[in-house]
Amino acid sequence: MATVFKSPAEQLDIIKRGSVEIILEDELIDKLRASYKENRPLRIKAGFDPTAPDIHIGHTVLLEKMRQFQELGHQVIFLIGDFTGMIGDPSGKNETRPPLGREEIIKNAETYREQIYKILDPDKTEIEFNSKWMSGMPAEELIRLAGRYTVARMLEREDFKKRFQSQSAISIHEFMYPLIQGYDSVMLKADVELGGTDQRFNLIVGRELQKEYGQQPQALVFLPLLEGLDGIKKMSKSQGNYIGINEPPGEIFGKVMSISDELMFKYYILLSRLSFSDIEDMKRAMAKGLLHPKKAKEALAIELTSRFWGEEAAAAAQNEFENVFKNKGMPDDVPTFEIPDWPDEGLWLPGAMRESGTVKSSGEAMRLIRQGAVRIDDNKWTSPDEKLSRGEYLLKVGKRRFLKIYPAR
Repeated sequence: MATVFKSPAEQLDIIKRGSVEIILEDELIDKLRASYKENRPLRIKAGFDPTAPDIHIGHTVLLEKMRQFQELGHQVIFLIGDFTGMIGDPSGKNETRPPLGREEIIKNAETYREQIYKILDPDKTEIEFNSKWMSGMPAEELIRLAGRYTVARMLEREDFKKRFQSQSAISIHEFMYPLIQGYDSVMLKADVELGGTDQRFNLIVGRELQKEYGQQPQALVFLPLLEGLDGIKKMSKSQGNYIGINEPPGEIFGKVMSISDELMFKYYILLSRLSFSDIEDMKRAMAKGLLHPKKAKEALAIELTSRFWGEEAAAAAQNEFENVFKNKGMPDDVPTFEIPDWPDEGLWLPGAMRESGTVKSSGEAMRLIRQGAVRIDDNKWTSPDEKLSRGEYLLKVGKRRFLKIYPAR
């Protein structure tokens, strides 16, 4: 049996770091006291829909909190919502989110398995899929589950309420998402569930359903949504403001260095493993001019890059960053791309950027060119329609992406 470390009060201090709300704190402290007295680990649940193949550091806010619970001696359950992912959660949206296909869900879920162990202890992590109990649920049992929650309660959810008031479509299956997510807590007998603030309604449904099924309701710990590199919108691959934990070390390091000084301390609180007092000391040193913001940001970049790639890779990324940005140099290993058929009328750059994998689409390339984010041989390239004559060129996209292109010989 796992050993529950630290007193309930000490545990609560750690759990509250970075949290924005606990429902209910008195219930949580009672659970911690009972757990400590009986040396019985609590069951800590966090659910993830495999809607994209890669995990970004916004997801790791929850993973870091799960890791803290592991270090306190509790049992962590990483729930992959492969069944709910096929429904699609419209959290905060004003329209139905398209559901994913089964094959895509399975593929994404497998990559999650690989990535989470960069943060969580595999020996202390229980992985579950909610298709385990939902796929085989008979129709009559699903109807009985639906009978345990009312339409009126569902319409208390903010996005449903707005869509109902504006007479926008709400499909019946969307009501099933929070219901099934709540039922997951029943099946897992969760003592505590972690979630982002956008999941508040869904997690409360879990509490209510546990009461319906004769269980003690789970305590809820809500964590803020991490802003992306722009410091405004929630970190998201669709917004292009994310840091993927599987991105190359140089990309992770450079992206962390690009965030604002203000955002840096939110990242420190939610992502760093420095103590809260150390972070506060850093803030005071910066305020007094004793610590340059760049040095503080550099320490964060090294910590996060090391977490996902190791200390050696982080040191190499730091050196590369200094070479590129401080010394105006280039990375040691610039990727190359050979153009097999360079058109006589000239090469359309957006197409080459897409085919080389520098960007995901020609549209993205055209947008970056218009924004002045693309340079050819250190000259700004501003016209997406202008063609490149045959030759060798050094392409720079943004501050961190380099590519040498040349015609086939």
